[in-house]
Amino acid sequence: MQINIRPGTAKDLPAIHNLVLELAEYEKAAHEFTASLEDYQRDFGEGVFEVLVAEQKETIVGMALYYMTYSTWKGRMLYLEDFVVQAAYRRKGIGEALFDAFLETAKSKDCRLVKWQVLDWNKPAINFYRKKAATIEQEWWNGKIFL
Repeated sequence: MQINIRPGTAKDLPAIHNLVLELAEYEKAAHEFTASLEDYQRDFGEGVFEVLVAEQKETIVGMALYYMTYSTWKGRMLYLEDFVVQAAYRRKGIGEALFDAFLETAKSKDCRLVKWQVLDWNKPAINFYRKKAATIEQEWWNGKIFL
């Protein structure tokens, strides 16, 4: 299977938005997915986030959406907000290629670490990250306030 990993562009945003919806459905939280395609277009245009896409025959089948942030303890950090491969394309090495490209992007930006979240019940994802020698923190709790 020939897969191309490349930086996403504005024309890719509808497919990226659909992949995030697929992820929200998988996580049983589609009702919480309220960001519109227009939000994505505005925020991508303003450089709020970047994205890598995996495509097969010009069809986007996966993506890794991330942004630069900062660790006061370590320095530059890329935060992986969403990482998803369409269900029909999983277990074909696409996720690994996409994640490796994300790690290379972080290195090229002189980041000291990358960070993301994973649901405690998502054992396939946890196993994937552990194979990459990731530390899965269990002692830190997330805080948030909706505005």
